[in-house]
Amino acid sequence: MAERLFKEGIAAGRLSPEAYAENFGDLHPSLDHHEAVVESDRCYFCYDAPCMQACPTTIDIPLFIRQIGNGNPLGAAKTIFDQNILGGMCARVCPTETLCEEACVREAAEGKPVQIGRLQRYATDTAMAQDRQFYERAAPTGRKIAVVGAGPAGLACAHRLAMHGHDVTVFEARAKAGGLNEYGIAAYKTVDGFAQAEVDYVTAIGGIAIENGKALGRDFTLADLTGRYDAVFLGAGLAGVNALRAEGEDAEGADNAVDFIETLRQAADIAALPIGRRVVVIGGGMTAIDAAVQSKLLGAEEVTICYRRGREHMNASEYEQDLAAANGVSIRHWLQPKKVIAEDGKVAAIELEYTALRDGKLAGTGEMLRLDADQVFKAIGQSFDAAPLNGSGSQIVMESSKIKVDAEGRTSIAMVWAGGDCVAGGEDLTVTAVAQGRDAAESIQRALKG
Repeated sequence: MAERLFKEGIAAGRLSPEAYAENFGDLHPSLDHHEAVVESDRCYFCYDAPCMQACPTTIDIPLFIRQIGNGNPLGAAKTIFDQNILGGMCARVCPTETLCEEACVREAAEGKPVQIGRLQRYATDTAMAQDRQFYERAAPTGRKIAVVGAGPAGLACAHRLAMHGHDVTVFEARAKAGGLNEYGIAAYKTVDGFAQAEVDYVTAIGGIAIENGKALGRDFTLADLTGRYDAVFLGAGLAGVNALRAEGEDAEGADNAVDFIETLRQAADIAALPIGRRVVVIGGGMTAIDAAVQSKLLGAEEVTICYRRGREHMNASEYEQDLAAANGVSIRHWLQPKKVIAEDGKVAAIELEYTALRDGKLAGTGEMLRLDADQVFKAIGQSFDAAPLNGSGSQIVMESSKIKVDAEGRTSIAMVWAGGDCVAGGEDLTVTAVAQGRDAAESIQRALKG
């Protein structure tokens, strides 16, 4: 890590331009041809393919690895895209260490799985670099489908519907398509504008129109869509951010980690972004890790993640936790925030209480800890905002504050499907959202044909 320029409080320009460029370079650069062939040779091509069973999109992993080994990366890319049209992004951001690579037989035998994610990236990058399209639209059906949200679920659904010959209009509230892939992932995981390049690749099939700046509940209602379109797919993300429920959390310098990550992703000049000298992140998931690591990469001297339970309870994978530690982030467990201490209206410290499990329930111990901080990031989860669904005639049935769907993604309203983070029981993963969007599209196709 490059030497930091000592600056109190929240400040920009803590590092040299060279240091910023190095810190925010590609986390896992793409394999070259030789590396990919050598790595593919490590695959056992298991007959029962536990890696494939662990993939939410059920990509035929042994097949695409064999194709890479045989010098056919384009064939491998098609095998991947057949199941996951956003396979390029998933290769970059999927927690492969807890999915396909954890299930890899070499992981069990040697503790070193085949690098499935990097092989997938090699194949999909090859196809996208050559602008190689594998799919053509079927004959036009005259059917019109509305998709709400241009995130992973919405894009996967739109692409599959366009393949079947339907005309798809995607309504996206933000200025850019991509959803979480564009706004919510650490900058070092997806560089060089890849999210938008992938949107362009997906929509190149034709028949997909994206209307940006159009929000459900503000610019149109669900009843409008069901009246004008043959079917509707809801792929809205999580708009709400959970509060700390701690005294003083509205002080200047106590910010949402989601907003911080979005600002960083959209920044034209990373060096111009201010960051605290001492940063505390509250949470135990991927957002907390991304916020903490990027704080360190921006030049923060001390970054601490505080989580209310133990290491084994964190939603962030062991790999991500180790990544944070490798970047100098301190992770402290069994702590919950009680008070953000401000001086002159600005964050100066945070007071936390030690926790413990008592009869299986989390409880405070009464023992307190104070950490000096000039910036606190809240990363304790997001929530689905159901308000835009209101006033739309028939009400969608909800479950656990999200949209209830059946196994095919159908909601309680006829000809309305949903998928991604807005549905109950999801895993909040890009790859899961893609699978749900794809499967909902096939369900819509069956319903329209029937």
